[in-house]
Amino acid sequence: MKTLEEHELKQIVGGFSFGLGTIIGIGITFLIGLFDGIVRPLGCHS
Repeated sequence: MKTLEEHELKQIVGGFSFGLGTIIGIGITFLIGLFDGIVRPLGCHS
């Protein structure tokens, strides 16, 4: 098996970054909450 040098490792592109996954997850959660608030509006219980 060939061992890659450090400069070769930096040239590899692709994969899924953690930041992108976090942003997508936040967006999906926001859209689900927005949809739920429109479909079932709940009043404040004070």
